[in-house]
Amino acid sequence: MRGEKIIDDAIRKVKDFPKKGVLFYDITGLLITPDAFNHCIKKMIELYEKKGIKRIAAIEARGFLFASPLAYHLGVPITLVRKKNKLPGETIRKNYSLEYGEDSIEIHKSDVLPGEKILVVDDLIATGGTLSAACELIESVGAEIEEIFAVVGLPFLNYGKLLFKYKIKTLIEYDEE
Repeated sequence: MRGEKIIDDAIRKVKDFPKKGVLFYDITGLLITPDAFNHCIKKMIELYEKKGIKRIAAIEARGFLFASPLAYHLGVPITLVRKKNKLPGETIRKNYSLEYGEDSIEIHKSDVLPGEKILVVDDLIATGGTLSAACELIESVGAEIEEIFAVVGLPFLNYGKLLFKYKIKTLIEYDEE
């Protein structure tokens, strides 16, 4: 319970952002609170150091912040999952729907190998749209999603509907806005 408290205390809850009626869970408080950030990284290491992860796929951009220290500790490479046209070289792309439109994510074609066990890391899971697209993109080259990890989960936004076939681990969940 102490672990959840240190995370919860560091996460800023910003009312009416980005629009009225929304409660925004701002993880930047974790980044400026060394004890809280350190706690998150230690918990990630405990969860994954014996899972046989071969690669981490990090979701742009805050997922990079949590994936990097874990990858360093595990001695595994990171595949960057970026918005379209941000990666040089040959990429593969996945289009996905948003509440009001469409977006795309990409990875370098050579950065994921068939059969690899991959951990997908992001800072927060809301509706699960970006994570679902990332997992489908990774699987399209024959890799396997070992698990999805995020520091924060917002299950009241029903991410389970899109991510039902994956194991998901979060360090803290918020049940309502």
